[in-house]
Amino acid sequence: MERSAKVLLYAILAGIVLILVSVGLAAATLAIVNSRLKETTTTDAPPFNSKYVESLQFSDVMKHLNELQTIATGANGNRAINTRGFNQTLDYIYNSLTLNTNFKLQKSFFYLRNFVPAGNPILLTSISGVERNRTYSTTLSASEFAIVQYTRSANFASHIPITVIPNLGCSDSDWTSATPPIDGRVALVKRGTCSFIEKALLATKYKAAALLTYNDGATGNVAPIVTNLGQDNEIPALFLSYTLGQELVDAAQDPLKNVGVRLIITMADESRYPVGNICADTPTGDATQTIVIGSHSDSVPAGPGINDNGSGSAANLGLAIALAKLFQTSTYPQYKYRVRFCWWGAEEVGLLGSDFHVKQADNATTVGERLQDYLINLNYDMLGSPNYIFGIYDGKSANPNTPPQALPGSNKITALFRSWFEQQKLPWDYTDFSGRSDYGPFLAKGIVAGGLFSGADERKSFEQRDRYDQILGQGMGGVAGAIQDPCYHQACDSIQNINVFAYERMVQAAAFMLEKLAQQDNLKEFLYPSAEIQRLNKQGKPQRMYNSINEYFGLPYL
Repeated sequence: MERSAKVLLYAILAGIVLILVSVGLAAATLAIVNSRLKETTTTDAPPFNSKYVESLQFSDVMKHLNELQTIATGANGNRAINTRGFNQTLDYIYNSLTLNTNFKLQKSFFYLRNFVPAGNPILLTSISGVERNRTYSTTLSASEFAIVQYTRSANFASHIPITVIPNLGCSDSDWTSATPPIDGRVALVKRGTCSFIEKALLATKYKAAALLTYNDGATGNVAPIVTNLGQDNEIPALFLSYTLGQELVDAAQDPLKNVGVRLIITMADESRYPVGNICADTPTGDATQTIVIGSHSDSVPAGPGINDNGSGSAANLGLAIALAKLFQTSTYPQYKYRVRFCWWGAEEVGLLGSDFHVKQADNATTVGERLQDYLINLNYDMLGSPNYIFGIYDGKSANPNTPPQALPGSNKITALFRSWFEQQKLPWDYTDFSGRSDYGPFLAKGIVAGGLFSGADERKSFEQRDRYDQILGQGMGGVAGAIQDPCYHQACDSIQNINVFAYERMVQAAAFMLEKLAQQDNLKEFLYPSAEIQRLNKQGKPQRMYNSINEYFGLPYL
């Protein structure tokens, strides 16, 4: 081998070794962090000053979490909705509550539609009598259009003329002023301002034969994107690239060009399947003043979901059982307020379980089941991320359309969590309160909300690493630049993915918060101070249609 080739080979080998060493060091660092953090649980710990926190056996919480791993292992590696793993998760939660509490249990079901296309959709366009079969690819950058989730089937026998909807199609006037009138024609609408679901509802209302939405051409917004019209959609729909959409818009300005389209979309399975929610109520406490503790019980199909959100589900179960045991003693007073522990289904496909529950409560008339009976929702979704943060939902970052009455109390919950971590000599961070977890439907209806989050696919900053090091001890701040949960929505989100130290502290913080709220003399006034709410109401708030799918997938203005 020539000397230059040997040098090149050695350089390559050295690079490979360096990469392997770097990866190994990162893994080793996380392992050391976990080990050292565990050691601190028995030394220099400030007093809890809380019977509830002190009574909570974290080993019981870990037992529940291990059971969820066992369920996933025996059920094709996941606990996603419409699988054996999800159904067994619900059975485990329900049976554990039945055996260990005297709480009133209820299991409610809602039905979701399967979305299984039979094959690739076909879009044929006709301009001035020239027909073109438009390019479809699952690689969006190479495709002229994309299939829309929950589109209905379509098989046009011939080309149907299009109508371009003005002003982004977000109001009734946009649709009634469209020319030619939309009735029976295909609607072509540009992305923007309102959600895809709002556009689809208007298209259905005005009897469009199909809905074609196209990208807006802004920086980076040219290729088609995958969108979701929700379970109740009743119209065939595709999403077009900006280039194709603008081509059709330009052609449609000349009525002599006779612009039309033919759609062929075939769905193989649109059957419906049940998804369950579970709620457990304390037998005492005012049912018209209810504290709701929530977590979601489903994983993504890719993995067992032990951090996301087995950690929240197991914590919720541990909190419920520990409280039931405390209530059976003579030394712990019953709470003035009812507590409702809930496990929501289908969070991973758009907060559907919590959204269903809130809609049911909004229409309920039975005392204790009405939305007006709820004072607060505390949400626990991902509590044990390996490269964790102690994340507190920041009430100040709530969606600007949040009803004003929910804001003062939500900010108070943020402050209370912050005080807990500071009293326990633990670092903390604010985390986004945009509505992308199961508190979202509650908050959108004006219910105070709050909660904790240990991190997903964000990266831990150097500032965070250094600050956590300073408070917890050198080398204990995690890995700067690394993802907070490298196994987020992946097959490796297993029991080994849990940072036990962080998880225990988060569960303790959740117990502290429940007890703190339950001990308030007037929780309603504490969370909804009348003078502050009157001031906020005078400011006025913009209103828009809330849709949990858009909130979850981060698509509020599309």
